[in-house]
Amino acid sequence: MTREVMVVLHSGRETNRRTAFGVAKRLAAEGVRLRVVDEEWSKRLGEGLPRALAPRVVEARPGCAEGAEVVLVLGGDGTLLRAAEMARPAGVPLLGVNLGRVGFLAEAEQASLGAALDAVVGGGCDIEERMTVDVVARSNGDVLARTWALNEAVVEKLRRERILEVVLEVDGRPVSAFGCDGVICSTPTGSTAYAFSAGGPLVWPEVEALLLVPSNAHALFARPMVISPETHVAVEVDPNGPPAVLDCDGRRPIELPPGARVEVCRGALPVRMVRLDGQPFADRLVRKFDLPVRGWRGAPRHQDPADPA
Repeated sequence: MTREVMVVLHSGRETNRRTAFGVAKRLAAEGVRLRVVDEEWSKRLGEGLPRALAPRVVEARPGCAEGAEVVLVLGGDGTLLRAAEMARPAGVPLLGVNLGRVGFLAEAEQASLGAALDAVVGGGCDIEERMTVDVVARSNGDVLARTWALNEAVVEKLRRERILEVVLEVDGRPVSAFGCDGVICSTPTGSTAYAFSAGGPLVWPEVEALLLVPSNAHALFARPMVISPETHVAVEVDPNGPPAVLDCDGRRPIELPPGARVEVCRGALPVRMVRLDGQPFADRLVRKFDLPVRGWRGAPRHQDPADPA
């Protein structure tokens, strides 16, 4: 059976498309066929390749990565979040190669693309599971939508000129009520994204927790909270206030009428991601955020008591 790797590309840049052509040739040389979701792009991508290894086009839907060895993401974090929708139901791991700006979710940069492809061809990559959240939106007891997020589920105001009044609930008990621009319920993976911009803490990916981060809240007690991953959270929208919107990973907006309720809990399915070099998360923070670490000398060297120096 022919090996397949699914490629999800941010195809809006010519440089990205050239990178994808190089990936197709390299993998075809190893007998690996690409699976893609863009038919027009696939025709160009298959130029010069053996017919048996021409890219296979599939419908862009949840689970369409089933049977692929890995989903190779060529782009930024937005592209990876799009790919996660296709990979998560099938349990196929994602390998992000950053062709954008920050690319915090990516495991490799363009300069290390060759090493990433070596890992794909060789197989046996280390896999890390990232926590997700499952989300249910209700109105008058009726389910409006069921969805999920890798980074965050956000309840925010629909109209700029009106403040959103909400009540936060944790494990069936009210915790706080305030006016705000929105409330972010984030995973540790999402702690470096919208939640971070709203003043939330950075949480290491291996820490299992949920983050609640109010956005521009008008209240004395509206601080970010880090809570148990087994906690059930709800955000209730004031029935006498304006409508709101639920947005998951910036990709699945759902309009919420006044009085709507959004329930968030730990996701039943994680997102699986390839790890290549076991780089510490601290190193990634420093590199991606260009943090100032000048003057660091490291831990003191252990001195042998017999050494008089």
